Amino acid sequence: MAELGVDIAGVHFRNPIIAASGTIGFGREYSEFYPLSVFGGISCKGTTLRERKGNPPPRIAETPMGMLNAVGLQNPGVEHFIEHDLPWLRQQDTVVIANVAGSTQEDYCRTVELLSESEIDMIELNISCPNVKEGGVQFGTSCESVAAITKAVRACCKKPLIIKLSPNVSDIASIARAAESEGADAVSLINTLTGMRIDINTRRPVIANITGGMSGPAVFPVAVRMVWQVRNAVSIPVIGMGGITTWKDAVEMLMAGADAIQIGTALFTDPYSPVKIAKGLEEYLDEKGIGSVRELTGSVITG
Repeated sequence: MAELGVDIAGVHFRNPIIAASGTIGFGREYSEFYPLSVFGGISCKGTTLRERKGNPPPRIAETPMGMLNAVGLQNPGVEHFIEHDLPWLRQQDTVVIANVAGSTQEDYCRTVELLSESEIDMIELNISCPNVKEGGVQFGTSCESVAAITKAVRACCKKPLIIKLSPNVSDIASIARAAESEGADAVSLINTLTGMRIDINTRRPVIANITGGMSGPAVFPVAVRMVWQVRNAVSIPVIGMGGITTWKDAVEMLMAGADAIQIGTALFTDPYSPVKIAKGLEEYLDEKGIGSVRELTGSVITG
């Protein structure tokens, strides 16, 4: 039987499948379907320094082969997470990753400082957030801003640090190198692509926020391309995500260069998708006579 375990920045995962932030909340609802130990890890709902109510509805809309969302980082705040959600998560026998968001560098750093003293295993930094001190420009859209936020957080982060990259940039490889240069232990990508839908009867945007983040199978080829580019640009681990729905998608993403993968939107259409992906991945490795899932990483032949 093939070995599914992987190591990311010194943290061991029983398999390379991680629940993507925002799609599994803090895991309680999905624990009614199966033990959360089916995941190698869980990236929790994006956590901010203080409680956020999120955007007004409607804030989710279906698209062909995917969905748009502009939930607005609704969450109870970092202190509530540490006190009420983390103790339960620690009992679920899986790696716990805290996803952190913020509007200023100070917000990020204070949230990370609090999490660094908790029992979480890793921190994933969501840099697709508007920097209010820079007129709402996202932290993750330039090499300079990515380097600056990574450096600031690295200085106060005592846990392995993953930087989650936005695809809404012109050169994803340079962005990844900027994160690596300032101390990122790993990168994860891609976050959602910016999209928009219009109701042709009312002539109004379908989502109250006007635009939202697009995810689902439609973005998968873009994600594969970007993971491949980043894998060839950095030496730190790469966690691939974006439209992974089946075990075949998982294999493809690993071959593109991912050391591990995240499953997100697929959880909404089929809560059991991670179970099926793990089983299919194991069967594929056994069929091909491959001893470890780690052998798939970056194995695409492009020459």
